[in-house]
Amino acid sequence: MDWQALWLSLRLGGMTVVILMPIAILVGRWLAVTPIRGKGALEAVLALPLVLPPTVFGFYLLVAFGQTNWVGQTWRVIFGSSLVFSFEGILIASIIVNIPFAVQPVQRAFEAIGPELREAAQSCGLSFWRGLWRIELPLAWPGILTGMVLTFAHTLGEFGVVLMVGGSIPGETKTVAIAIYDRVQAFDDQGAAIMSAVLLVISLATIALTFILTRRLGRRYD
Repeated sequence: MDWQALWLSLRLGGMTVVILMPIAILVGRWLAVTPIRGKGALEAVLALPLVLPPTVFGFYLLVAFGQTNWVGQTWRVIFGSSLVFSFEGILIASIIVNIPFAVQPVQRAFEAIGPELREAAQSCGLSFWRGLWRIELPLAWPGILTGMVLTFAHTLGEFGVVLMVGGSIPGETKTVAIAIYDRVQAFDDQGAAIMSAVLLVISLATIALTFILTRRLGRRYD
């Protein structure tokens, strides 16, 4: 069992959730509530990672993060390191590729909140942020929780984008999904089976915990 690769995957998934979810909440709420011209086109752009092959998406990110592009050049000037083949690079790539998994459930949750509740909050003198914190977030929490789980689970299993941007550097970019692939390539079926089983157990436990929390929250707000 490659515990280093597993820990790297868990770290990558956790950091992706922590960084992406606040952004997803604001973007999802904005898309759900605010009338926007060209909303369909914007939603289509945000949903691109769902339909674009991971190797294609990873290729574009690799080009963007490279030294010949302003993104990679700016990162090197500020931080003194390269985005390509680094943990920071696969973290940023993970955040970008997980946008639809985080934003869409949150957006649907905010869309399910009746506009009369927001109007009532405003009439009671609640500011936007207090209304969001005290009324909307508790009601949208099941969707937020779903977005967190989907983001974390997808990050654990992401292969193509991580491999394109980060390669397979032990302790730096070699996630458990890449470690499983390497074991299969080395004809180590037993090692691949053990890591796959561990990943399966973690994914099932995460989903089960989500269902339990969602039901409890549902009973709380009924």
